[in-house]
Amino acid sequence: MKQTVTQSMAWLHTWAGLIFGWLLFAIFVTGTLAVFDKELNHWMQPEIPATQVTQADAARRAIAYLQAHEPQAGNWNISLPSERSPGLRVSTGERRHGGGVQLDPGTGAAIDVRDSVGGNFFFRFHFTLDLPRNWGIFVVGALALVMLAALVSGIIVHKKIFKEFFTFRPNKGQRSWLDFHNASAVLLLPFHLMITYTGLVIFMLVYIPAGVDALFDGDSRAYFQAQGNTRLEQPRGLAREPAGLVDVAPLLALAEARLGPLAGLNIRNPNTAAARIEIRPGLGNRIALAKGQAMVFDGVSGQLLRDVPELRAVPLTQRVMVGLHFAQFGGYPLRWLYFICGLVSCLMIASGLVLFCVKRGRKYATDTAEPSARRGYRLAEVCNVGFISGLLLACVGLLWANRLLPVELLQRESWEVRAFFGVWLLALLHAGVRPARRAWVEQLLLTALLCIGLVAFGGLDDPMRLGVVACALALGALLGLVAWRVQQAQPAPHKARAGRRMEAGA
Repeated sequence: MKQTVTQSMAWLHTWAGLIFGWLLFAIFVTGTLAVFDKELNHWMQPEIPATQVTQADAARRAIAYLQAHEPQAGNWNISLPSERSPGLRVSTGERRHGGGVQLDPGTGAAIDVRDSVGGNFFFRFHFTLDLPRNWGIFVVGALALVMLAALVSGIIVHKKIFKEFFTFRPNKGQRSWLDFHNASAVLLLPFHLMITYTGLVIFMLVYIPAGVDALFDGDSRAYFQAQGNTRLEQPRGLAREPAGLVDVAPLLALAEARLGPLAGLNIRNPNTAAARIEIRPGLGNRIALAKGQAMVFDGVSGQLLRDVPELRAVPLTQRVMVGLHFAQFGGYPLRWLYFICGLVSCLMIASGLVLFCVKRGRKYATDTAEPSARRGYRLAEVCNVGFISGLLLACVGLLWANRLLPVELLQRESWEVRAFFGVWLLALLHAGVRPARRAWVEQLLLTALLCIGLVAFGGLDDPMRLGVVACALALGALLGLVAWRVQQAQPAPHKARAGRRMEAGA
């Protein structure tokens, strides 16, 4: 008999969700943590003081430091302190992110800061799975398509989708898991569709380069120039003529009035007549992502050389979608909304994965089942524990590694990443040698204790670091509650029922 459309969609939803759900869970967990990546960066570098200074004062101190230590450099990069990134960093060359020297924003003195991957690790893992960048982007893009297929097939399968949203029967075993999975999926369906689709839009030119290839003969630089992202030519002859640098404070005030919160500035050919000051906006002042929309001033006279170009409809639409995904606008209220939605999304995926095993436990966990079926069921159990509770354990393990590894350790960032994957691998091995229920309880409980234990590392006098610790305490309490519920849950009574059937047959 041919399958109906609903049956086909149910098969697609079940197996696509199982096979790819473990990686989708990892993507959603790290994406949820990346909502507060800058706060995690600050917590993982406790040497940086949270000094309240104006960006103009910080910029003056940074320029004074560069004048004293790098007066002959051809390029100065300055990352200014902001609400979410209180540090002041300077560097030379073309590199803007990472490296350089960290300064005390209040004094302008250089400070020694431990090397750390920070919250940026969760951000990178979210869209590359820590694979080589191009490979990772394509893998995550394929998983995003699977997520869209799972969402659409789930809508088709559940004909009474809105009724199921208002239905939850606790302490009912399989039915409770299904009710929670359905309710969380319906509640956040617009969020799931938005976050998945906009995630694909971010790398649309990577996934579908045919448009640029056809219109611009494969010249992506010409494409960006057509969107108004032109770069001013540097007057090379003037670069050999010394000249004083204009005061940047008035330029920062003008740029802030035009662009909103600022991220930093770049000074090319400083101390010469060819000096150019490029002031970059932050990403949190509007929905449309403001990346690349900088104002350029003459470094000697302060004259505005290039204003922010008006975006055309197509790039503006793309930037709005990217901005919706990154959630850099709206301040902390919207950031917390995204974080909570991310947590519920993680629970939705996890409940679906657990439901697969709960639903089939009575059939495949018995000694009478086919050996291949038992092995497949056991593999699903191990992967559920290792990829759900094991990943959570690895994430908090990264924070512990940040504090426990020696500050002077060479390649310290790499060792933090090794600690993350090492803990994750140990969790998978632990899940493979322990009964599923005990593995769940032990890993969830250990994760909860490690989350609560972060309070021992201090930083409670810093509001931003205090927020990280408070969030860890709340998550630790929640995971501890889940571990207790799993411990108290009654095992499936399939053996007892089988025994009663045998007695009745006798």
